[in-house]
Amino acid sequence: MLEERIRQLIDNKTKPLGALGRLEDLALQIALLQQTETPRLENPHVLVFAADHGLTAEGVSAYPADVTFGMVHNFMAGGAAINVFCKQNGLSLLVCDVGVNGSFDQAGPTLVKYKIRPGTRNMRYEPAMTPDECAAAMDAGRTLVDGVRHRDCNIVGFGEMGIGNTSAAALLMHRFTGFPLPQCVGRGTGLDDAGVARKLAVLQAVAERHADATQPLDVLTAVGGLEIAAIAGGMLQAAENGMLILVDGFIATSALLVAHALNPSILKNCIFCHQSDEAGHRFMLDFLGAKPLLNLDLRLGEGTGCALAYPLIQAAVGMLNDMATMDVL
Repeated sequence: MLEERIRQLIDNKTKPLGALGRLEDLALQIALLQQTETPRLENPHVLVFAADHGLTAEGVSAYPADVTFGMVHNFMAGGAAINVFCKQNGLSLLVCDVGVNGSFDQAGPTLVKYKIRPGTRNMRYEPAMTPDECAAAMDAGRTLVDGVRHRDCNIVGFGEMGIGNTSAAALLMHRFTGFPLPQCVGRGTGLDDAGVARKLAVLQAVAERHADATQPLDVLTAVGGLEIAAIAGGMLQAAENGMLILVDGFIATSALLVAHALNPSILKNCIFCHQSDEAGHRFMLDFLGAKPLLNLDLRLGEGTGCALAYPLIQAAVGMLNDMATMDVL
């Protein structure tokens, strides 16, 4: 049996039994997913999906909505944290505009254009998306994942950029996990106590308006984001392709909640890279039974946790493939 052989191989390395802790579990997970005793990490990518949110008109964010547009330009110029960390750790980066409220003159080696509409609608008064828009956003994620798979990529991380998207993520968390909304709502980009209270009041109104949305795609359509839908679609496609999925923080995990509701077996593909400093993320991880690799109080998004955790994933695979066994002693 493959699992027994891999466990024996790990246990027989030149170390005390279990001495490499979580790295041993990680090596086993990757080897079982790839169905081999000699797993490989090929052409790793981080895909960052960007979109705006109509709900920002309700004052749920500490930053104005046009920061989304500016940050995509920053990604294109190579100046964001995710650019730095991907370069440092050898991951390729692609940024996909699925719903930014603004036009980019041209696509480049980093930017992929797949705009569905210039941001979601204000979900306080109407669904964030139509079913067709939600499906198109999910298709964008699927298409981009298939594209990098054809570049022989077998490990993909997901990041996002979208002012207001912690509100959408909190609503998705509330609906998919059953946690009370106050437990799901945090400071986002840095709201003070009064800002959090205002945000919670707005999100309670949104939750009540869309209480009839119960099926996974209906919930995503009503209270999600275009970038969150794209990530959910991309994660589902990555699982279908047998790829490793690097899960970033609060927003990316909210997309995984959608994907998990549609395909519970997706968790075997997932490596949870870190626990975010956003209040609800720990409860999301607990709901999924996930153990994150890092806890650095990050709350940036962009897929930064994926890029920072990647060297540990490399170490786990390197241990399994290259570390000597007790036979040499």
